[in-house]
Amino acid sequence: MEIVSEIWRRATQRQPVPEPAEVLISALVALGLVVIAWPLVRMLTTVVHEAGHAVVATLAGRSLEGIRLHTDTSGLTVSRGRPTGPGMVLTFAAGYPAPAIFGLGAAWLLGQGYAVGLLWASLVLLALLLLKIRNFYGLLVLLALGGAIAAASWYLAPARQSMIAFTATWLLLLSAPRAALELLVHPSRTSDAGQLARLTRLPATFWVLIFLGICLACLVGGLALLLPQVLAAAGL
Repeated sequence: MEIVSEIWRRATQRQPVPEPAEVLISALVALGLVVIAWPLVRMLTTVVHEAGHAVVATLAGRSLEGIRLHTDTSGLTVSRGRPTGPGMVLTFAAGYPAPAIFGLGAAWLLGQGYAVGLLWASLVLLALLLLKIRNFYGLLVLLALGGAIAAASWYLAPARQSMIAFTATWLLLLSAPRAALELLVHPSRTSDAGQLARLTRLPATFWVLIFLGICLACLVGGLALLLPQVLAAAGL
């Protein structure tokens, strides 16, 4: 119980916003990773992408069968229920916007000073995903990611934890539009957009543009949430 109490105390305790220069550095590091280490970043994006499918499928009343993560950074979430209808449409539509929406929520938490709370919330999400992972590689990915977040949340100083939380948030906000752009450039009949085209009779390109629009809107929203905090910290 003492450990649980300590975790709760850390998760609900506010941390000061890092120095403006550090926030800028975290954004530049994230941008660099999106550009030069895309396969690694894309796996992080895929984890949140599949989490989006899983959460919406459950909320839509579908039975979640399992989640798989593959070495090519793709993923698959399988749910059981009606093969057509609003629930199926919402489930397919949730994947690509999920990293951007999660990033926007993370930006709000960071703006409120809950960097460590964000890390623990991410750890809870990963723990829930572990219950539904159905392949060994996916298990390794979630364990590695969860272990890194748990270690950072428990052992690092608050300033370092804040930097990690800011960098991860920028990664989600910046990587989500790139993933949508990739789908626009390389369309697939088996992609989320292709499945939505089959279900709704609207072109796959329409759905990709919707995904991209949501991702860009969340990026703008994230900037609007974080920049005032940075400027205030700088005394501007």
